[in-house]
Amino acid sequence: MTDRTFVNPRQPQTLYISQILLYITAVGAVLFRSVGEGWVEALPLRYLVVFLMTVGAGAGAYGIANARRWGYLLGIAAAIAPFIIRLEIIRRLDIVEMLRWNPIGLLFDVAIIAALLHPESRAYQKQWFE
Repeated sequence: MTDRTFVNPRQPQTLYISQILLYITAVGAVLFRSVGEGWVEALPLRYLVVFLMTVGAGAGAYGIANARRWGYLLGIAAAIAPFIIRLEIIRRLDIVEMLRWNPIGLLFDVAIIAALLHPESRAYQKQWFE
């Protein structure tokens, strides 16, 4: 019988924090529609994008907690996706307009990416994740 967990505090601090931040992102998106508050309206298929980002964040966190490489990669993709969308908005509009839309969310996304791509996280997942 395998032992599955939603949060794994035995992993390095950077991975543990990234799990929590990814779960907060997913839950916040479901409860408060906080993923893509204003900037996602400029995208075609915006509801699909928000849904995929939400599911990706939750599934990525679960995969990281259970030491799965796919979870780590999915967590990185879910954390980088808002940056790609913001770059598209900058291309279409301008930087001042983009910054009006959720600058706190931008900082939150940076924290998730920094925790996931930290050298300690990368080394741990390379050695221990399946």
